Amino acid sequence: MSREPNQPKSATEVSSTQKAESGKSGSLPEAKSASEDIAAFVAKARAMSPHAPGARGRLVFALDATMSRQPTWDMACALQADMFREAAAIGSLDIRLVYYRGLNECRATGWISDSAQLAKLMGKIDCRGGNTQIGKVLSEARREAVASAVRALVFVGDAMEENVDDLCAKAGELGLLKVPVFMFQEGHDADAERAFKEIARLTGGAWCRFDPGAAGQLRELLRAAAAYAAGGREALLRLSKTASGAAKLLGQMK
Repeated sequence: MSREPNQPKSATEVSSTQKAESGKSGSLPEAKSASEDIAAFVAKARAMSPHAPGARGRLVFALDATMSRQPTWDMACALQADMFREAAAIGSLDIRLVYYRGLNECRATGWISDSAQLAKLMGKIDCRGGNTQIGKVLSEARREAVASAVRALVFVGDAMEENVDDLCAKAGELGLLKVPVFMFQEGHDADAERAFKEIARLTGGAWCRFDPGAAGQLRELLRAAAAYAAGGREALLRLSKTASGAAKLLGQMK
């Protein structure tokens, strides 16, 4: 059963735990690229249809949980069930929640397939002051793409305080793995906008802005991302005929 992750005691334990229990939640270390991992993923992808009927979609749902994000965190808690409902109309969906906050704290849950379980977990997390850790989010998505064929990464945030070239390098790796990143920006921070747009472009994903506190806008964007994760581009195309959020994403994806 998924629960709020505990901090591993050492880097050695982190490494061994990840190898033995890839689905268990915990603190996220930085990971370096490995060509053999990419080759293994490509071979796996070729052996199966990424959106085969009955296949479970996998989505990494990442949130900035620094202090300025509390209102949007609470809003995301209320809206996350819509992702599961949208996916249920198409197929099925597993979500891995990733969040960062405080001083160098970045954590991930196991794979969750129930909206109530995800809501309960998110309700236990409070936002804390700190800098952004988007690089760790991208690294975690890459690890999961290699390990379990993640279909998409959704990121919700309002700031970027890291080296943009480093982030773009990590985004490029996700692009090679065919994992689109949907960067949903709250507000109008110019540095964040430039970085978010480039990450989306490099991965074949999309960047969209939503107004602070605009639950309806964020709901549409999350529904669209869930549709893609559960049913691929065809599902997003169908949804775009009736939902503006899906049309915004589809218009940018290559």
